[in-house]
Amino acid sequence: MVSPGSLTENGAPDPTAKVANYMKTVEEWEAVPPTGGPGSSDPAKVQVVNLIGDPAKSGLYVQLLKVPPHQEIQSHHHAGDRTASVLQGTMMFGYGPKFDRSKLKVMSVGAVYTEPSGSPHFAATGDESAVAAITGYGPTDTVYEKPALDPTKK
Repeated sequence: MVSPGSLTENGAPDPTAKVANYMKTVEEWEAVPPTGGPGSSDPAKVQVVNLIGDPAKSGLYVQLLKVPPHQEIQSHHHAGDRTASVLQGTMMFGYGPKFDRSKLKVMSVGAVYTEPSGSPHFAATGDESAVAAITGYGPTDTVYEKPALDPTKK
C-alpha cells in the first residue's frame, strides 16, 4: 500500500495526494511572518503562523504557535482534534475548564500533547518563549470557557 502524497509502486506521483510537497528548515519557518486566524489563542501576544493548509477551511492544517515568556493562555477549546509537538523552549500545558497552575505539566522540546475537539485546555510559558507545531483538520476555531477572558474581546 502506498500512502497519500507518496509515489505509486511504479514510481509515479500518487494522484490521490491531498498535501503538496513542503519542506522548511528551522531557519525558514522562523522567518515566516505571523498569520493569525482560527486556532489562535491571543493575537496580540501569541503568534500563529499557518504553514500548511487553512484552519478556517476543511482539510489538514499545520500551524506554529509562538508563545513569548511569562504568557498565560486561559482555558479554551477548539473544533476538531489537534495534536501539538513542542519544537523550541518549554510549554506548560493542562486540561480543564479554568486556568489552574497546579494542573500544568512541563512540556519541553520533543514533548507531544493533544487538544481533543471541544476539550478545554490552557497553557503558559515561564522564563523562555516556546514554539509548538499544531496539526489538525479544519475548520477550527477558538472558544474561551469564560468569554470575559477572551483576549480578542478586550
